[in-house]
Amino acid sequence: MKHLRFSALPTPLLGLSSLALCCNASAAFIADSTANLDIRNFYMNRDYRQPGSPETQDEWTQGFVLHAESGFTDTTVGVGLDAHAALGLKLDSARGRSGDNGILPQSADGTPANEFSELGFTGKLKVSKSVLRLGTLYPTLPVLNYNFGRLLPSSYSGGMLTSNEIDGLTVNAGRITQANLRNSSSNDRITYYRGGVESDHFDFAGGSYKLTPQLTTSYYYGELKDIYRQHFVGLVHTLPLSKSASLRTDLRYFRSNDDGIAKMGRFANDNLNGMVSLTLGGHKFSGAYQRISGAGEFPFIGNDPYVVNLSFYNTFAREEEDSWQARYDYDFAALGMPGLTFMTRYVSGDHALVQGREQGTERERNIDLTYTVQSGPLKNVYVQMRNISFRSGSGLTRDVDENRVLVGYKLAVW
Repeated sequence: MKHLRFSALPTPLLGLSSLALCCNASAAFIADSTANLDIRNFYMNRDYRQPGSPETQDEWTQGFVLHAESGFTDTTVGVGLDAHAALGLKLDSARGRSGDNGILPQSADGTPANEFSELGFTGKLKVSKSVLRLGTLYPTLPVLNYNFGRLLPSSYSGGMLTSNEIDGLTVNAGRITQANLRNSSSNDRITYYRGGVESDHFDFAGGSYKLTPQLTTSYYYGELKDIYRQHFVGLVHTLPLSKSASLRTDLRYFRSNDDGIAKMGRFANDNLNGMVSLTLGGHKFSGAYQRISGAGEFPFIGNDPYVVNLSFYNTFAREEEDSWQARYDYDFAALGMPGLTFMTRYVSGDHALVQGREQGTERERNIDLTYTVQSGPLKNVYVQMRNISFRSGSGLTRDVDENRVLVGYKLAVW
């Protein structure tokens, strides 16, 4: 079974890019170009622990992700073109061992695809310090994020303007009209993360401003047509305590309401969350709190809401849910072992509304151990091992134990 997704470049930009190359408008178009290949071998075992649960999911896959980025021509309006290609291969999986885990596409009867691939292009126009991108997008914004937590990355199709005309100020605005899931080869209409309800487009605008070298503020607005609209305000402050110690505060607030004809119903809620982290040499100790108040769950599209208690398995963003987190990180570079990092965290959520009753509880424990080879013939080879334990109760019934192993290699093609 083969799946191929092709994302076409808007015709006007395709013509401009061709003209720039044919006329040799600028050697920088080629000279400033880069290409990187990410080779990923990904294994995941998910074991559902509650009675009557689905069978254990067990999949082993191989992925190749190529990103090629051009420079810009030396014309009044600089022109550039990026290309993105990805291939996912099934190494070991079968019907009954594959599931809704974001790794491989599935047929109607649950059989995983043997392979799937993607090809996308992004046209770029640059004036001064502002760049307009049209085509395949990989945004990392508070109201819109792509995900690369499985074999291949998710992406979006649309347009996005990024401007850095004022020192310290970054402004982003745009519209996306299609989404490509991390286990899909097709660009489809944007789907709300719960319920499968579709929307025509998602609009966003906002920016971040660095008030001081230690203090950054941000504001963003996002609107998924006829489903929800959302305001975000954020603040990040880093307080140096000594040469090897600092205190970082990350505060985030969302205000969300239904939009238009409200395909997912009427709702209005607030999401206040924040994390404080103390770094002491190679150690980092963090504590976080997240509170959802008002009617409805916290709305978002994609897989990664911009909340501090986002974990490997769960988001802790249910209606009326309170959650807290304790986290510890260690960078072994402090012991003379650069490239080796360790992280563990525990997240606990309570008071989630379940079928109108305020009783749902959720717990998740994560462990992450990652090593990247720093030198020699295996330089840039990385190994990541993750262990996840998730438990829930009082109306929430899913219990999961999960292990993931990722072995990868990042190669600079040119």
